[in-house]
Order: sequence, then structure tokens, then C-alpha cells
Amino acid sequence: MPGPDTAEIGGNTSCVEVRCGTARIIFDGGTGLRLLGNSWLRDMPLTAHLFFSHVHWDHIQGFPFFAPAFVPGNTIHMYGAANVTGTVETALAGQMETPNFPVHLTTLPASLQFHDLREGETVTIDDDVRVTSAAGNHPGGVFAYRVDYKGRSVVYATDTEHYSIPDPKLVALARDADVLVFDTMYTPEEYSGERGGIPKTGWGHSHFEAGVALVKAAGIKKYVLFHHDPSQTDAMVREKERRARELFADSLAAYEGLVIDML
Repeated sequence: MPGPDTAEIGGNTSCVEVRCGTARIIFDGGTGLRLLGNSWLRDMPLTAHLFFSHVHWDHIQGFPFFAPAFVPGNTIHMYGAANVTGTVETALAGQMETPNFPVHLTTLPASLQFHDLREGETVTIDDDVRVTSAAGNHPGGVFAYRVDYKGRSVVYATDTEHYSIPDPKLVALARDADVLVFDTMYTPEEYSGERGGIPKTGWGHSHFEAGVALVKAAGIKKYVLFHHDPSQTDAMVREKERRARELFADSLAAYEGLVIDML
């Protein structure tokens, strides 16, 4: 949520860029995608690879405002799971149909290439970048992704939760990763219902104790707390970060414009 209480952390919904050499990779098309696309306009024409964890509204709503999609000569590859609710293509088309939006997906000037992924499938980009998926736990389904490039690795795992033990699929996906970007929407008390009165179990979101459990089970080097609850102010996110660091020192709360250099 934008406003004075979130001026430090930021108010955009999920969108993370990963640069591997010349490869441009994006995870999720939330509202942050608008500003990211604007920052790329000086580099046209280009090729980008956009991986969707899932197609809930907060993860796709930035795409209609993604400027590179409106530029002829650009190529945008889009990836995600196909399930009973449809594909990435049907979800993006649906939000851009009348009366929702004045420009339809099929009229965008850029070349849009859609790829339906199977769980565990690896996509190779520019010969030396590998992106691998694993299924998480979220209503309607969700994919987590791992990027491997020149001996470094980052895992993006949002909108998921563990239940009784660290999710074995995520442990396997994230084994020995350099950076984990993990859903840390709640504090443990918010998740259990001890604070706020409503248990969040089964909602498909997690907390920092679960994130640290995954970090330790998989041998991850850096933990980035991600997908903050919109009701949390900057101060509340910083307190969440402080408590996470008590359990794992190299923990960091994601914020607007955060850059991590892994080379």
C-alpha cells in the first residue's frame, strides 16, 4: 500500500528483476512492472523473460502498463503453469478485455511468446542461464523458481507456506542457493492468529520463522523477506526484519529499489 507509512519500503506489488549477463529475467508482473518497464525504454529493442509464480491479481496487474510490450521489435517470453483455471495467456488477456482495459492483449505491438511450464522443468536462456521450477503451497497453485548462472543462484519463492515441516520441494529447489527471496507476509503471531484473531493457515503465505527454517534446511546464504502484508508499516517491516536477524544474521527485508550484486 503506498503512502507515508510505507515510504521507505514501498507500495508496489510483486515484481523482481534478475540480470544474468545480457539476459533480462523478471519474476511476476505486479505493479512494480510499470516502473521497471519505464527504466528499460532507453534500451529498445530488447528481449525479456517474464516468469509468473501464479496469476492472482497482485501478480499480473502491472502487465497492462508494461511499456516494452507496446514497442514494436521487442520480444517478451512469458512463462507459468497451466492448470484448471487457465494459462498465463488467458489470465493476461482476461484482465485486458473490455470493460477492464482499453487495449487488448492481442493488439500489443511487441512479440509475445507464451510458454506453459511443467513442474520441475528447466528453461535455458542464452545458453548459460537456467531457470528451474517447483510447486509451492498456495490456493490455486504456485511455482517457485531458481536461477543458476556462473556458479551463483537465486531462488524466488513467494505466496507459499510450509505446514508442519519445511516444504521438501522448496528445500530441494533451494539447496545451497546464494539468495532466497521468500514469502514473509506475516509475523508468526499474525500467521497463528495470536495477533489479529484470524489464523492464516492455508492462506498460502508464510512468516520469518518458516523462512529461516527453509534457509537452514537448504543451506542458503542470504534470506530476503518478501511480500509484506499491506497492513504493515515501515516500522513493522523493520521489526520483522530485526526478529528474523536474531534467528539468521544475513536476513534482509525487501524494499523498493533493493539491489543485490552476486558477482
